[in-house]
Amino acid sequence: MRQTELLKLKARTERGSVIKGGAAKRFALIYPNEYRVGMSNLGLHVIYELINRRREFSCERFFWPDARLLDQMRRSREVLLSVESQTPLFKFPLIGFNVTFEPDYFNVLEILSLGRVKLRAEERCDLDPIVIAGGPCATFNPLPLSDVIDAFVIGEGEVIMPSVLDVLSQSMSRREILSALSKIEGVFVPSMDQKVVRRQWLSDLDEQPAHTVIVTDDAELDMYLIEVARGCGRHCRFCMAGYCFRRPRVHSLDVLEKLIDEASAFGKKIGLMGAAVSDYPRIDELCRLITERGLKMSVASFRADSVTPTLVEALVSSGTRTLTIAPEAGSDRMRAVINKGITVEHIDRTVELGLAAGIKHFRLYFMIGLPLETLDDVREIVVMSNRIKDRIGDGARLTLSVNAFVPKPWTPFQWSPMSDRKYIESTFRMIRDGLKRRGVEVITDSARAASVQAILARGGRELGAVLIRAHESGGLKNFMRSMKESGLDAEKYLYAPRGLEEKLPWDVLEQGVEKKYLMEEWRRASALKATAPCFEGCRRCGVCG
Repeated sequence: MRQTELLKLKARTERGSVIKGGAAKRFALIYPNEYRVGMSNLGLHVIYELINRRREFSCERFFWPDARLLDQMRRSREVLLSVESQTPLFKFPLIGFNVTFEPDYFNVLEILSLGRVKLRAEERCDLDPIVIAGGPCATFNPLPLSDVIDAFVIGEGEVIMPSVLDVLSQSMSRREILSALSKIEGVFVPSMDQKVVRRQWLSDLDEQPAHTVIVTDDAELDMYLIEVARGCGRHCRFCMAGYCFRRPRVHSLDVLEKLIDEASAFGKKIGLMGAAVSDYPRIDELCRLITERGLKMSVASFRADSVTPTLVEALVSSGTRTLTIAPEAGSDRMRAVINKGITVEHIDRTVELGLAAGIKHFRLYFMIGLPLETLDDVREIVVMSNRIKDRIGDGARLTLSVNAFVPKPWTPFQWSPMSDRKYIESTFRMIRDGLKRRGVEVITDSARAASVQAILARGGRELGAVLIRAHESGGLKNFMRSMKESGLDAEKYLYAPRGLEEKLPWDVLEQGVEKKYLMEEWRRASALKATAPCFEGCRRCGVCG
């Protein structure tokens, strides 16, 4: 099936998409991954609705083509088209990317090429589109994409985009538009001389509830998504989301009840979204609201220390067959280092709740290569997993998902080096060898892919030229070679420790979390000291001060 036919089919089967005619200014909203992934991203729905709410704008979506379609488009030199009206990307004067994951940087460049838009921001003139980007990656470190993107939204779109759209609605030159954007709080324009750009965030979630806007059966998460909470106050030291989306906020139960009633018309499972849905203060009442309406539900994540019997029973009655627990580390010592805050007793209790509810498949998430980790800590992953397998018995399955730790900006571990690739691969083998038994599966990620992610997460503007070079020579698979050809030492990016007083590329931003607080958390990690979760009246990190 050709691109035009495929997009028309998708558009016909959707409910909630918008096509505007007349003089509305066209805005291309792009998720740089496949349609099924992008349509499961709640942020895309939020921004789509926000833009289309403005009479003077018409928002249409673009996605990364799947492998078969991409090959076909490359061979026929076909231009990338929008879902709503099958219009070529280059015909949109405004382009916005929602960038969630570092590996999608390569797709950003390929999408611009497929859409026949100039890659380098400095080469675009008044006749070319204005290209902006938002999302988690843009918020915590936009520098690697600075050669490509004209302006970045730093923070939460509901707060910043109205002012951005005010500027984009005006008839001005490219230079005047970028200058005006640079004066908006929370917008970073690489070509302009700006002081520190401060992250913006929505203080009251109930003002703009986040939920599915376009309903489709062709999403990775075939659900009606509803945001329960945003941000996290647990202070896990490895987690960028816990720092870049602080402070933690929740929707009121009244607002969620209204959204659930609206969702019931579509007959979809309700997908509750949040960093740790089980931390929602009225989680049992929320579960009952859903199940009493005869609806099914799922959760994005939960914590072993706050999961309740009511939540587990609601999940199982909704068809959940796998219970996922994220210890992150096998030993008490490493969970103290990362400030995970859960104990073996919490994990055991969650397993017991699952077994009592009839769960036959358990999944555990772990990281290896964490700061201060030893091989004894890795062996404890095997010990814990074998003990859990013994407890669930031969009639149940256990799956381990083991990933290499990637240090991220705006966390206490932002100064930490990446673990050596040989160490990562050897620890993967150690875990697989220690769990060779029936009913246990170990899934590990690619050490090479984790290395590329680590470089992109903590790189600076110099990586823009590397990304473009890699794109021109084949994309992700040629990134490391492009680093070398650009005169950059990949090992230095990965393995050289960074000094606490060192100026970091992302210091051009301000997330609200004070650097001295991150330093103190790094020291507390080394001392195995716990940090309590956020609480009302707290002024420790600086966000609420």
